[in-house]
Amino acid sequence: MKAIVFDTPGDAHQLHLADVAEPAPAAPDVLLHIAATALNRADLLQREGRYPVPEGASPILGLEVAGTVLEVGPEAKGFEVGDNVCALVNGGGYAQQIAVDYRMLLKLPERLSFTKAAAIPEAFLTAFQALHWIGRVQSGDTVLIHAGASGVGTAAIQLAKLAGALPVVTASGHKHERLFELGAAICIDYHQRDFAEAVLDFTEGKGVDIVLDFVGGPYLNKNLACCATDARIVSLAALGGARVADFSMAPFLRKRIQLTGTTMRSRSDHYRQQLTADFRDKIWPHFADGTLAPVVDTIYDWEQVGDAHRYMASNANVGKIVMTIGIVDP
Repeated sequence: MKAIVFDTPGDAHQLHLADVAEPAPAAPDVLLHIAATALNRADLLQREGRYPVPEGASPILGLEVAGTVLEVGPEAKGFEVGDNVCALVNGGGYAQQIAVDYRMLLKLPERLSFTKAAAIPEAFLTAFQALHWIGRVQSGDTVLIHAGASGVGTAAIQLAKLAGALPVVTASGHKHERLFELGAAICIDYHQRDFAEAVLDFTEGKGVDIVLDFVGGPYLNKNLACCATDARIVSLAALGGARVADFSMAPFLRKRIQLTGTTMRSRSDHYRQQLTADFRDKIWPHFADGTLAPVVDTIYDWEQVGDAHRYMASNANVGKIVMTIGIVDP
């Protein structure tokens, strides 16, 4: 089969199509024909040699897929050949086929296209984990969502609103209109205003109950400043750097703040399967009735993978960047 690979770490020019071995499904697996996959920041980091592949994971890029079931393993339950599905995967999405444990699959409702479905698993499962499993979101909470225009950010806005929480979002100013449409209560242009001051103004000094952060060290002190008592900070990445300048433990102690770091790819198979099961039960039906919708910014053919990576690196997108693999699916 064909897959997108790179021979040595480097820029997007390294990416090219090549012949690779076909997947060998295990007994609980289903074999999928991949119709679409979506880009994630981890793809860029792995391509650059800055994201080691976890032991046992596919070295092929791609952490989420949508496609059609080709074969069903003897221990796989609930799926048939021809079913259209999407899944969070631990690598291997930039390829024509993939073997996926049936417990990771989400069966597509009729109204959901492959290109939209491919934009769901990584973004929405990450946001669901951060908000519900770690952040323990409750109705009435105020949630600060950094990088609100990212795939996870656009998912988190919708999930927070669905939970009855108030989404407060940071993003570049030209992206605000779309984020208000998704349900943001306030959008803060971090280029123009100190987000901590804006949050405290909006909350009348109380602060927020949950923070979803992708920036890391440079934001920690400001996050602490705009947290309410007993707030939860969920750190999903450190794109701005891991070090913290002039850090003080005082706000942690005084406000009883909890700081939790998390990554999805390093989680065990069992953890991801349990998370997917909970998501399937509590959240997945809302895609069928239209309450939730993936936000797709741009669609590329996978032969344009270099352009897709460069576009992601530009940070111009609102929502997900999707690549189709041999299909035309708007």
